[in-house]
Amino acid sequence: MINFLYPIELILFKGEYMAKKKVRKAVFPAAGLGTRFLPATKASPKEMLPIVDKPMIQYAVEEAEACKIKEFIVVTGKSKRAIEDHFDIAWQLEENLKSKGKQAILDEIQQLSQHQFAYIRQGKPLGLGHAILCSKAFVNDEPFAVILSDDIIDPDDHLLKDMIKIYNKYQAPVLALERVPKSEIHRYGVVGGKEVGKNIFKINDMVEKPKPEDAPSDMAIIGRYILTPNIFKVIENTAPGKGGEIQLTDAIKSLMKKKPVYGYLFEGNRYDGGDKVGYLKATVELALKNPAVSEEFSKYLFSKLSSITPKEK
Repeated sequence: MINFLYPIELILFKGEYMAKKKVRKAVFPAAGLGTRFLPATKASPKEMLPIVDKPMIQYAVEEAEACKIKEFIVVTGKSKRAIEDHFDIAWQLEENLKSKGKQAILDEIQQLSQHQFAYIRQGKPLGLGHAILCSKAFVNDEPFAVILSDDIIDPDDHLLKDMIKIYNKYQAPVLALERVPKSEIHRYGVVGGKEVGKNIFKINDMVEKPKPEDAPSDMAIIGRYILTPNIFKVIENTAPGKGGEIQLTDAIKSLMKKKPVYGYLFEGNRYDGGDKVGYLKATVELALKNPAVSEEFSKYLFSKLSSITPKEK
């Protein structure tokens, strides 16, 4: 009898039963310097910037948790210790809340330390591909999610959950996609592909940060991935690109020559938390959905509307 250490299902493929592994791990690259938010990020991680009452990375962890993912691998760098502390037990704080009868917030704080976290240092900023490679020993031979926490997905949407369903169907990597205007296409990895289901594309082309005229489509890769463990070998054989960084898109493009890769076109609400305006948009939108502040905050916003006039460029 075979004893599997991870959740599996058996599927019939070409007359034989094969193990179908479930996505139960998520990798959070968090080693970036956060230069667009200096000086706020000089000594504090960008991932810990608060949106209402939670840091950015907590929204990402909760998104994974809603998909029944219970193991979290955080790839960090220098000055990122606050992330580890945030998801650790805070005995003195918890005892203080308990003594004051603040049970609701105590329960929320304790929930943060209930899952398995692993922390890996990315010694040098060698790109997203290298950050993913750092997680190899913890991921092992399993499919896994990659979540960029500064790409903030509205909690009412189910992007990651839908991507896992697509992975379960095709047993292949899945990239989150979003249509972007031509004026912004140069900021993204952009794909071309054939639609094989509603908003599901089998990708056949991929270009990193193209000029608008060179882009294969208007579908850009955003910060959610479901990857398979064969990506690690490909990354190891991927040469550094611009700036000496190992690009994940280069590795995925190489993988596409051997294995199918799919994209899921997301039509929900995403906020670019790595950009100041995007961060402010996320703060406003999520504040309006937070029962503790939404009523008073919406009144404040309404009172400001009459005094705001668009500035001419």
